[in-house]
Amino acid sequence: MKMKFYDALQLDPAILKRHIAACDTKQEKLYYWTAMAVRSILIVAFAIVFISLLSAVFGADNTPLAVALFCIMLGIRFVNFEYCIRDSLLTLAVALVILVLGPSAAAVLPPIFLISLHFVCFFSLLYITTQRPEMGNGGLYSFAYVYLTGNPVIGEVLVRRGLLALTGYLLCGAILFAKHRHQHKAVRFRHVVRQFDLSAPVCLWQFRMALGVSLVLTAGQLFGVERFMWMGFACASLLSEYPYSSNALPRFRQRIIGAIAGSCAFLVLYLINPESMHSLLGPLGGLCMGFCTDYRYKTAMNCFGALMLGAGIYGIQGAVVLRIVDTILGVTFGLIFATLFHRLVAIRFLPEPQTK
Repeated sequence: MKMKFYDALQLDPAILKRHIAACDTKQEKLYYWTAMAVRSILIVAFAIVFISLLSAVFGADNTPLAVALFCIMLGIRFVNFEYCIRDSLLTLAVALVILVLGPSAAAVLPPIFLISLHFVCFFSLLYITTQRPEMGNGGLYSFAYVYLTGNPVIGEVLVRRGLLALTGYLLCGAILFAKHRHQHKAVRFRHVVRQFDLSAPVCLWQFRMALGVSLVLTAGQLFGVERFMWMGFACASLLSEYPYSSNALPRFRQRIIGAIAGSCAFLVLYLINPESMHSLLGPLGGLCMGFCTDYRYKTAMNCFGALMLGAGIYGIQGAVVLRIVDTILGVTFGLIFATLFHRLVAIRFLPEPQTK
């Protein structure tokens, strides 16, 4: 029996593709392919309207936070923080405060404080929002932090960013309350704190990711790497794989392949299309993302939005080269860090393998 079309629109592409594979008729397959296409179109259309509206009200300099809030709003419908609604609402507020103040502080503090600042902010975000990394919260809030670190603001613009965060809190908090107020009623945040144990896979994953991303962001800022947040995205993506794995090489290869393929595809489309159509390439990447389940293809499609913005700053060739170089630097750093971390730290905390 086919599910309702509205219910199909709520599903992840990976789940929809499993339904398609299980279908017996072409008509059923077309039904789910249509749902996937409509879902992708609706998300992109809503993103354009939502982000454009908030950017118009709070200023173009705060578009990055509008993007982050859009992603948080989509995710919070399905994934909560795994404790009672009162503590969850407080957690959301703390997370937004970190996202507003952490990146701006990193832009003005002396370099000696950067590693500790990024680590405290990043680890705090992961620890309070991500009790089950497999649900995707870790990638969501890490993306937001890295993106905002690459687009810091100060002064009056920072005040408007705070007001935008307050607006986002009211929207996301309402969704969180409506969708999850009856879940985890007996679990308080203090219970989570008491359970911290670095030998636990989740805590080990949080610590490794926070330390690795903090180091790569600090390196990018200290050495003046152009668009260093692209390094941060690449490193965070490599370290975000869960369950914890000592072998980061497969994702290392996939990230590089995806970045090169996506950047080259964007370059070709940019060159063969008239200038009036260049602004459509970003939304095109978003539409295609709605059909992607493979990590390589997601990486490739992510390049479109980034390069659309980067081309206006560096030119198309400069943006493409920078995207590829920053990605290679980020995943190379992440691979080396993951290897050293496992040998020097993780192996001491991971449980001994069971012997028969």
